[in-house]
Amino acid sequence: MSQLGATLQAQMMKVSIVVPCFNEGRTIEKVVQAVRQSPIKQKEIIIVDDCSDDATSTVLERVSSSVDRIICQPRNLGKGAALRAGFAAATGSVIVIQDADLEYDPSEYPRLLAPILANSADVVLGTRFAGAQLQKFRYFWQRAANKIATFLSNVFTGLNLTDIQTGHKAFRASLLPRVTIAENRFGVDAELVAKFARLRCRIKEVGITYNARTYADGKKVRWKDGLRALYVILKYGMFERTR
Repeated sequence: MSQLGATLQAQMMKVSIVVPCFNEGRTIEKVVQAVRQSPIKQKEIIIVDDCSDDATSTVLERVSSSVDRIICQPRNLGKGAALRAGFAAATGSVIVIQDADLEYDPSEYPRLLAPILANSADVVLGTRFAGAQLQKFRYFWQRAANKIATFLSNVFTGLNLTDIQTGHKAFRASLLPRVTIAENRFGVDAELVAKFARLRCRIKEVGITYNARTYADGKKVRWKDGLRALYVILKYGMFERTR
């Protein structure tokens, strides 16, 4: 299906866009504007503030009329916990995960949604590593860790993915009752892939653009999160099931 066709079909379904954020006061307003302007007519925007201690809460008050719901976590728990809260509040038939920085472009939602709309996928990952959309990373260790994690994930899931730690994902909301998210931090990315694979979901990747930012710009992922991702892959690949 073409991106135009996906855009037209997407007008007929409701898409819940869940935006976890922590200390993104410099970017969250621009992200909200970009999501609002994305070519999806029936959309629900849910922002989960993970107990930010910068200007994020002030900015969210200013943009509150532009979103459907703002959830404030009682304490800082991590991306996984924020997604749990956002998923629980979502009412759309498809859920899109959107990071609160400016690394991923909301105008590409039709590209993410196309395989689901065509009924050829249940889960779609936006890959930064495949085809014409191959992107540059700011840090060598980040790219290397992602490659290792993705390879190990593929060993256990039998999939042939290229980017399990992407921040751009879309999936059918009907999958959520069969998946319990246990990871509180960035390990949630590897956990979701493992559990969707256990359910034998049809998982596809599409190339996306990626504007990598630096730690000075507010990037949160650290090398310890890469080690946690490896642990999560082994945990759910060898021992635990979907729930």
